[in-house]
Amino acid sequence: MSLDFPTKKILLNTLAFLIVTGVTGVPLLDAKPRDKDRWDQKYSTEAYIFGKEPVPFLKQNVHLLPKGKALDIAIGEGRNGVYLATQGFEVVGLDISEKGLAKAHQLARQNGVTIETRVVDLENYQLEKNAYDVILLMYYMQRNLWPQIKNALKPGGMAIIETYNIDHLKHQKFNPKWLLKPNELVEAFKDMKIIRYQAYEDSDQAYSSIIVQKTK
Repeated sequence: MSLDFPTKKILLNTLAFLIVTGVTGVPLLDAKPRDKDRWDQKYSTEAYIFGKEPVPFLKQNVHLLPKGKALDIAIGEGRNGVYLATQGFEVVGLDISEKGLAKAHQLARQNGVTIETRVVDLENYQLEKNAYDVILLMYYMQRNLWPQIKNALKPGGMAIIETYNIDHLKHQKFNPKWLLKPNELVEAFKDMKIIRYQAYEDSDQAYSSIIVQKTK
């Protein structure tokens, strides 16, 4: 599906908002209503604000991922996690927004699959160690999750990560601290086997993507 320029720009602005607000979360039980409600408000539309199709990098490389239990961190409306479920993965999705998770379950039903979800504040949540064959982290920037991802993967498991990089400033106002530095993902995961890496830019956006494997 192709999008006209104004529609694509709106989606990019919304995604940028979610990345920035996502990294400033507070404990779920102690959160002020407006903090959690901000996420729920974004997902309260009938339409899926980023569509129902997975991130292209995931779809292009799903054949590389080891089948088994997959964790989708900040699953939102579920487009990536549900796609993995349609490919035979057992999917667990984490998110602070109950509205987003409800839409993720709805999308799963539309695709004839089921997923498990948990309402969590990722700033105060510890990933289970050696528990997952695949971990997704798509457009959610929280750098202190990266070591947890390594520990949460089973030996041989893979993580796939994608988010905006510093070149995105050419296209949109953004707090630079929430953007990847050049080759930052490569450096952060240099102790793992790098399967795929890309730094992509077009007329609207710039992002980096990586697939890494835990070898032991």
